[in-house]
Amino acid sequence: MTAHDFLSGRRAPAFAGRAMIATSHPLASAAGLAVLAEGSNAVDAAIAASAVQAVTDPLMTGIGGDCFALYAPAGGAVRALNGSGRAPAAASIQALQAAGLTDHIPQTSPHAVTVPGAISAWCRLHGDLGTMPLSRLFRDAVGYARHGYPVTPRVAQDWAAAADLIGTDPHAAAVFLPVPQPGARHAQPLLADRLEEVAAKGAAGFYQGRTGAAMVAHLRSLGGLHTEQDFAEATDGAEWVAPISTSYRGVEVHECPPNGQGLAALLILKIIEGFDMAALPPADRIHVQAEATKLAYHHRDALIGDPADCAGVTETLLSDAAIVALRARIDMTRAQAPVLWDEPEHKDTIYLCVVDAQGNAVSFINSIFHGFGSGRLDPATGVLFQSRGASFRLIPGHPNAIGPRKRPMHTIIPGMVTQGGRAVMPFGVMGGQYQATGHAAFLSAVIDRGLSLQAAMDEPRSFATEGVLQVEPTLSDAICADLAARGHVIRRLTGPMGGAQAIRIDTATGLLEGGSDSRKDGMAIGL
Repeated sequence: MTAHDFLSGRRAPAFAGRAMIATSHPLASAAGLAVLAEGSNAVDAAIAASAVQAVTDPLMTGIGGDCFALYAPAGGAVRALNGSGRAPAAASIQALQAAGLTDHIPQTSPHAVTVPGAISAWCRLHGDLGTMPLSRLFRDAVGYARHGYPVTPRVAQDWAAAADLIGTDPHAAAVFLPVPQPGARHAQPLLADRLEEVAAKGAAGFYQGRTGAAMVAHLRSLGGLHTEQDFAEATDGAEWVAPISTSYRGVEVHECPPNGQGLAALLILKIIEGFDMAALPPADRIHVQAEATKLAYHHRDALIGDPADCAGVTETLLSDAAIVALRARIDMTRAQAPVLWDEPEHKDTIYLCVVDAQGNAVSFINSIFHGFGSGRLDPATGVLFQSRGASFRLIPGHPNAIGPRKRPMHTIIPGMVTQGGRAVMPFGVMGGQYQATGHAAFLSAVIDRGLSLQAAMDEPRSFATEGVLQVEPTLSDAICADLAARGHVIRRLTGPMGGAQAIRIDTATGLLEGGSDSRKDGMAIGL
């Protein structure tokens, strides 16, 4: 690890000897650390932090969204939790066509609202692995929701960018407008009530009874197909599933299986493993990552959907024959033509990770898809609904075509690295579609070039998407010119791309190294 430049304005890596949490919001990191300091485990801390961020970062996450997690007990095998919600039982291409939708599902449509899976996931994690009562884990989140919390600078900036969307729904506007300035106090008392219900009654307090009925009634008033039965079935909807994984230069990288896009991250890693990424100059490295991204995302968009509709896809795409064939398509002198891209763009998610004093590790991600999700808020419960159903296709026979109780293809993906059968790094990258290529770029920077976690996060980012190569404004003109000469259409962004958190475990000493992206408000902090 190279010495840190303290004049760079960038953060130095964080270190701890017992336990650590890394999130994209300071109040979430503080809430999780407090739970760890009381002797709880990584799962408890993750739930506490996620609950706080569901309040303090309302455009990125919330109880009306979905959740995925990877859990690695100290010295044990990685487990994956799918906490993504399903379409209503009455949902079908024909039903949506009858409602006037023929091309895609708009973000604000009630048909973009899948049944939220986050609360089911939190309660499954807590019931199976938690040690503290939910009333304690939700304490800080309830306090911030009821009495207010200070809005952080990055949250305020993103909030302002979504003001027009909020204004389209009078109930959302009543809660989230006018846009607060950094440091202003904001509260959501109804959200505090919902968290207290879940603490007292478990997931049933959210999906059933008066709260479940109220959410269904509001969605149906907007034209949704949801029923109380759809919500009741989601009470125990979160499922433990086997993770997928692949080797990369001596370590094993684990992702959640489809319906998540983690497979695309593994595919990119296997493609770039055939190149000496440590020796390549920056322009070559970016070019290889861009070309591998195009190949992986083409297959993602064509093949990934509900797990029941993409059996065998993981094994086929990660086979040696497939990797060799895909890798051979990369020409170092020329960018490939644009390929299939038909996923709705979004950039809004929160990711966090925790390692506790016993060595248990959690990689945890929660999202409402677009900024402020669907923009639809139920005035009776205060729940802001996600827009994850906008990912569904209206193409008969497509693995991601909408259908009864189907889960849509998901962009949110937690990651976990193991070595010798032990967890050595929970990690994740935020940024919507960018996440899969972000996983690969981050891991390559850490593994191939030996960067610290923080330095790897702080590098200028690029993303080959929709026929252009998006680049952050910090990427040099010379590198951009080199890439343009190869045929890449360069689009300079005006702001940051995504975010990241990670914790690295030194299994010999127990030392923990953490990083939290400087593009966000959060921090990595430990005991």
